[in-house]
Amino acid sequence: MADPIDPAPGPEPGDHTKPAADPRRWLVFNGDADGICAAHQLRLAGYAPHNVVTGVKRDIGLLARVRARAGDQVKVADISLDANRAALERLLAAGVRVTWFDHHFAGTIPPSPGLKAHIDTASDTCSSMIVDALLGGRFRRWAVAAAFGDNLHAVAGTLAATAGVDTAELQALRELGELMNYNAYGETVDDLHVAPADLFARIADFEDPLRFAAADAFVPCLRAGMAADMLLAQGIAPLVADAATALAVLPALPWARRVNGVLANELARAHPQRAHAILVQTERGFVVSVRAPLARPSGADTLCRGFAGGGGRARAAGINDLPHADLGRFCDAFQQHFGGSTGS
Repeated sequence: MADPIDPAPGPEPGDHTKPAADPRRWLVFNGDADGICAAHQLRLAGYAPHNVVTGVKRDIGLLARVRARAGDQVKVADISLDANRAALERLLAAGVRVTWFDHHFAGTIPPSPGLKAHIDTASDTCSSMIVDALLGGRFRRWAVAAAFGDNLHAVAGTLAATAGVDTAELQALRELGELMNYNAYGETVDDLHVAPADLFARIADFEDPLRFAAADAFVPCLRAGMAADMLLAQGIAPLVADAATALAVLPALPWARRVNGVLANELARAHPQRAHAILVQTERGFVVSVRAPLARPSGADTLCRGFAGGGGRARAAGINDLPHADLGRFCDAFQQHFGGSTGS
């Protein structure tokens, strides 16, 4: 069967005949809005995997779980190639065909005939938009929801205008994308309202994300959960706050682990000239979410890669496990890195 991205994209729009799941096909994706929406677009385009690998947002070393054999196909969405390099090289050496769709730092892309890499690290794109462009916009509303989830609100609005989305639909897509993204944050799946693999299964029958939002209990459930978590977060005073940077520390509680990304995005929109860091306490130290100033959306990934377990993209990045002993070094680096910003 032809690759659903190149050259033949699968069933025609409106054709709801589902191809049988192929045991030689794998689909690996981040459990946030962007990863799920990118993977769903591939599925809608005709790629029917038997093997699905996903997890919480910060579970990015997903390729290590893939036990594919020579001739198998693996499609990867919204996780860093650089963070999965060893597993990728193992699969390529075994004769596995891999196609990668991503917008995170990739490092050097292995020169292998078994790898197709669709990677764009520009600050104004996301993995779902990369897939959307390759599919000619066939399932664009999912890409719009994903862009909202990735805090690309202006880009999402522009993209929506090309898909005939009206004002009410735009707001519904924004809410869905933000809720899908909120749902991905947690130390383990137990912290989440809906496991990413379960959410991916629940959207399987929906070509239109708004039909899913209207038919499934996901939106009202997550709407209530996010509102409750944000109410708790608003009571946290920042540890550092000035014209250029703001940093807050949240407690080691499930609500804090769920809300840290949404809180960072909301603060970034409210104060576009300021960089933000949200730290959530753990037994070992902190999980860190960093947002570059929206007015100058770059540098977050560079900062976070300076610490073990750090990575991400130019406008939004994080550190999975910052030891207590490195808190002072991180605070200094954060303020020095973004200290040139002005305004509030």
